[in-house]
Amino acid sequence: MGCTNENSPLPRARSDDHPDQESWGVTIILTDEGIERARVRSGHLEKYNKRKFIMLDENVTVDFFDRFEKHISKLTSLKAEVNQASNDMRAIGNVVVVSDSGITLYTDTLIWDSKKEKMSTDDPIMLTTEKDDTLYGIGFESDSDLQNWKVIKPSGVTNRSVK
Repeated sequence: MGCTNENSPLPRARSDDHPDQESWGVTIILTDEGIERARVRSGHLEKYNKRKFIMLDENVTVDFFDRFEKHISKLTSLKAEVNQASNDMRAIGNVVVVSDSGITLYTDTLIWDSKKEKMSTDDPIMLTTEKDDTLYGIGFESDSDLQNWKVIKPSGVTNRSVK
């Protein structure tokens, strides 16, 4: 007896597996002492307050800026996770970073350390330069503008002459 259909689902109690907030068409500005360092855009955001964690899972785009708020590079990925306590970010799936100087990085995951303003991955990478070099490797470290980079286990081809 009662007013419910015995086939209807029961309401679920809130758990840590469910976001505290959801938003669509979002932009997040990450700053350091009031200076914009990254602008993150995504089609969907889930925020988990207890874990201080944000999941972005639709067409993530991140624009990086230098300490003078000049644009230096753009990252795209399928998803990203942001640690709200540190502002560190992990981009996941089809990660592409294009610097304003013409260097492009391709990988599966990439971590951005907001304090050091460094990018890194332990995954396979492909890096192309403005001089038509293509480098491959496992593992990568760089600053946000891809000017000072290091491939951990490199392989590839260059058109440059050895001096």
